[in-house]
Amino acid sequence: MAMQKNILVQTIQQQQVQTLSPVQLMAAQLTEMSLDALLQKVENECMENPWLESKSEPIASEGNEEDDSRYDYNSEDDIPDYLLKPVTEKKTAENWEWGDTFSFYDQLKNQVAEFELTDRQREILEYIIGSLDDDGLLRRPLYQLADEMSIYQNLDATEQEMEEVLHVLWQFDPPGIGARNLQECLLIQIQREEDNPHKELMEQVIELCYDDFMKKRWDRIQQRLKLSNLQVENLRENLLRLNPRPGTSLGEDSQRGSQQITPDFIVETDSYGNITLNLNDNKVPQLTISPDATAQQDLPYIREYVERGQMFIHAMAQRRDNMLRTMKAIIQMQRPFFLEGDESLLRPMILEDVAQKTGLSISTISRVSNNKFVQTAYGIFPLRWFFNTGATLDGDQVSVRQLKSALKEMIQQEDKNKPLSDDRLTSLLQEKGFETARRTVAKYREQLGFPVARLRKQ
Repeated sequence: MAMQKNILVQTIQQQQVQTLSPVQLMAAQLTEMSLDALLQKVENECMENPWLESKSEPIASEGNEEDDSRYDYNSEDDIPDYLLKPVTEKKTAENWEWGDTFSFYDQLKNQVAEFELTDRQREILEYIIGSLDDDGLLRRPLYQLADEMSIYQNLDATEQEMEEVLHVLWQFDPPGIGARNLQECLLIQIQREEDNPHKELMEQVIELCYDDFMKKRWDRIQQRLKLSNLQVENLRENLLRLNPRPGTSLGEDSQRGSQQITPDFIVETDSYGNITLNLNDNKVPQLTISPDATAQQDLPYIREYVERGQMFIHAMAQRRDNMLRTMKAIIQMQRPFFLEGDESLLRPMILEDVAQKTGLSISTISRVSNNKFVQTAYGIFPLRWFFNTGATLDGDQVSVRQLKSALKEMIQQEDKNKPLSDDRLTSLLQEKGFETARRTVAKYREQLGFPVARLRKQ
């Protein structure tokens, strides 16, 4: 009988791994910060480091093309998320006063752990929470959120998935959070009142007599629902105590509502087609290491502060470089819009396109685009607004906004006695050069809020 031998073979495999320095990690954190958060971080850093000095003069606007590739990095995707947590968030949940300084988003996010969700559902839910308005309502359509999530989170979700997760949010406190309109907000609150004897009648008022309720026509409500005077009085009392702005219960509305958007970039154009970009960092002071410290660097504790200060200065320079390179690339790719302000002129553009043009990583572009705004001659826009998927026109890539704009115009100008079917709309769009299918047209028609042809007939 042959004996089987176990042979142990040792092999050596060489693998190249890039280790990111503390400067690169800090640059990633600073890049994600808004201008206001950055100013606070600079102030805190100067207070904590006695050898880091801030000059009264702001950072010079010249030198935008300066090569500072020594501090560039292209593999932030490998950085663990916990290392990229904003460095200004030093308080823990236990330190915050509920409804005071603990953010609207964090108060809701803390409730996510109370529900059994998959990682995918949790990611969708947190994105929805981040899209709520100041009053706690969700006024942006789910299909739009799904499109944005696909671009920024690399997570594709159907509208049905979004709807299912949204219903989870409706179980959060305060009741009414995540409703898409006031009527839905009130109904959610009513449905949460399990012990209220007036619950069924309250639902009927909001579902069947909402217009009369909003216009305080209680006599018509009483007549339609066949109510007694006492029932009307009880209903009025119960309905008027519902909160039409549940976000205010979290103490966020007064904070967020009073905040003004501070643009991070200012883009100006002239009649000759010239575009000028300025980083709105006039309030950011120049940082230097104190001369007294450099003269005493042989002392270990001073050397530690000096190295920390130098690292922060280099990270600030890297943030500035990331910001300018990203915005310049966006302007180059969306130049027609910046010249004319026509939304239909926006070209298809995703994070990867800008990453390739700048040589930065996709995660860096994402951090620059997050919570940043640009001031133009046509208004102030969030950077992520410029990212959109594409359609095809005469063989060339165009933004979906252009296709939707053409579709909307066709429906608005149609003969209301003979509205256009989806097949006919598809044919007309194809005649205009759009390469699109009927199911795509039907999808965009629904997204634009137009019903099928037979329901549009007058």
